[in-house]
Amino acid sequence: MPVDGTAEAAKLAQGYAECARLTKRHGTTYYWGAALLPKERRRHVFAVYALCRLADDIVDLPQEEGPDPASRRPVPVEGYPETAARLEAFAQSFRDALAAGGSDDPVLAAIVHSVRVCAIDPECFDRFFAAMAMDLTTTSYETWEDLCGYMEGSAAVIGEMMLPVLQPTSPAAKDPARSLGFAFQLTNFLRDVDEDLDRGRVYVPQEDLRRFGVDLHGPRGREVTPEWRACLAFEIARNRELYAHADAGIALLPPRSARCVGAARVLYARILDRIERAGYDVFTERVRVPTWRKALTTGRVLVAGPPRSLRTTLPVQELS
Repeated sequence: MPVDGTAEAAKLAQGYAECARLTKRHGTTYYWGAALLPKERRRHVFAVYALCRLADDIVDLPQEEGPDPASRRPVPVEGYPETAARLEAFAQSFRDALAAGGSDDPVLAAIVHSVRVCAIDPECFDRFFAAMAMDLTTTSYETWEDLCGYMEGSAAVIGEMMLPVLQPTSPAAKDPARSLGFAFQLTNFLRDVDEDLDRGRVYVPQEDLRRFGVDLHGPRGREVTPEWRACLAFEIARNRELYAHADAGIALLPPRSARCVGAARVLYARILDRIERAGYDVFTERVRVPTWRKALTTGRVLVAGPPRSLRTTLPVQELS
């Protein structure tokens, strides 16, 4: 879709700049990974991320105000019908802009431009917004299968959205891309247990918590007990299986895209390493990979390509 040097081009430039700002502020791993892509492709990653970020910001509701942060309590998500209305209004504005081929809003215009240029399947966004709406009524998940049902629309579908941007060399890249979406989100869930509890949400399957004797809402809910360490170790092992499955897709990407995905994959997986190094303490402070480490990793991948262990096509099995 060519864009000339008129006001429309200026609006798109403004929109893409804001998408890049949102990504750099909230999704630094995506931002540093995308730095390895050609500029034209890079901005499409930022646009897809921005759409997801804007929807997520609507769903992640504020806490009740209190005299200090320690005294605040989460507001039950189901108590916010106006939030559901805001989410639907945002989703509809995106659908309308996509149908019209553009928008007066620069960010929506950039997002729609990327969706159309990259030929991203609009059905992906239906699944995504359905999952966002689920967050307004569902605060926990009984089984791993139940959690995967939610992540189908909140995570796996992100991998599908990104594929047309990354231009894989084979349709076989789809399943690994979905697994990488699952893996990234599970890593977020394990890192953000404390923050999610503040929002009234638990993304660790209830059956796993019971299996290891963990009660996150009990008097020792945010203590790093032996039971919690065993539970989190189990989830981290499951997370690494998802990354291993996703690695099969890196060999099916062109070199620049492989570097992009390889860098993001390495950086995200390091969060799990840091959780382990912290003794599985995700309550005291948020586990982070420092910016200097992200920059160094990105530079190494740019020069040497993805780590050798990620370049070999692995057997692709159905996610279970």
